[in-house]
Amino acid sequence: MATPFLTSTAKPGHGTIYLALLPPSTPRLRTASYQYPLKLVSPAPTRTANEPSHVVHTVYLLTYGGGIVAGDGIDLNVTLESTTRLVLLTQGSTKLFKAPSSEVLSRQCVNVNLASGSAFCYLPDPVQPFEHSCFEQRQVYNIAASDETMQDVGSLCVLDWICNGRPANGENWSFFRYGSRNEIYLSLPDGKRRLLLRDNVLLDSEALDGNIADRMNELAVFGTLILHGPICTALGQFFMNEFKALPRVGGRKWDSGSESEEEDVGLSVIRRAARQRQENVDGLLWSAASVRGCVVVKFGAKELEGGRRWVRSMLVEEGTVVREFGERALLCLR
Repeated sequence: MATPFLTSTAKPGHGTIYLALLPPSTPRLRTASYQYPLKLVSPAPTRTANEPSHVVHTVYLLTYGGGIVAGDGIDLNVTLESTTRLVLLTQGSTKLFKAPSSEVLSRQCVNVNLASGSAFCYLPDPVQPFEHSCFEQRQVYNIAASDETMQDVGSLCVLDWICNGRPANGENWSFFRYGSRNEIYLSLPDGKRRLLLRDNVLLDSEALDGNIADRMNELAVFGTLILHGPICTALGQFFMNEFKALPRVGGRKWDSGSESEEEDVGLSVIRRAARQRQENVDGLLWSAASVRGCVVVKFGAKELEGGRRWVRSMLVEEGTVVREFGERALLCLR
């Protein structure tokens, strides 16, 4: 007997987010569709405190069961029209479940298209690979530009990070394979695409003689923060300035100064000194580099909470994320 219901053509794990700009200038979440095992949840949009006219939409990226099962695949396509703003979050760490062998791969692909003047913020919880998991992901960001000067382009603030698993269960980087690639392309009006950045992380137990932990130098978390576009220019410069101000061999030891000495320096220097002392306690290492208009920040910490605390403290101190996307954008960093 023929079914009265429409047949779905959507593939398992596929999702679409389309943030449109309706006349006269009203952003609307036109599409938020998904298929198992992917799930998308969209709460009511918010407005930024400094610019009430800026409407920020939020979508939570979830999976049924709280993680990605071996062999599963997720494909998410995100489109932002001109001047719209989207925050993509998770509701907990993305768990990678055990695979029967290193040949059974789970994967995730996120493709984001940004029109001129749009802004995308993706600050998720970390990926948490269980023992004997096998996973690869790829994030591609296509940024439209009117010309190669990149004056009127979309903005990105994206965090890609992984922890060492479940230490309470004895796990410590004990998965088969983890790969993550981030690519940023500039899309010109003539149809040409120019690669601005390709950042690739690969942790393979077979290539590392079966022991990834030995190569991680006792780090429990490793991450990459990527910043691009006019909205994130000040934030990127903040990271570059703070990296240049890190103590070098033979330089001043910030935790050795007295309180009377600190009274003679600026407030920013006092905050920096306090943060650097906390970095030392957390065993946190980090660096920053500018690459073709992008600022790439790499960091690692001895404990997950130490890494989370550092990222949040840097973003809160500079203020761009809260100012341009609202407090909700930092929910995964609490």
